[in-house]
Amino acid sequence: MPKAETRVLTALVPVLLAEKVDQLADRLRRSRGWIIKQALSAWIAQEEERDRLTQEALAEVEGGHFVDHQAVQAWADSLSDQEPLPVPRS
Repeated sequence: MPKAETRVLTALVPVLLAEKVDQLADRLRRSRGWIIKQALSAWIAQEEERDRLTQEALAEVEGGHFVDHQAVQAWADSLSDQEPLPVPRS
């Protein structure tokens, strides 16, 4: 299997963070590079998912699928009532 092309990235990190990376690398018997690659991959995946969800939500709003703020506020205010309002729907 051919190796993927790689590129070196350089970042200044606080000493305490670097020490934690070193500790993880020792405990997992992996290289610092492997630890950082795993962490960066997970963070990028999380940010991509956050962006996807944001774009999905914006499309819902543009399509008119949202609950009016006043309706949500009225519902929230009614939660302490004997008979609260039903959950607002779009």
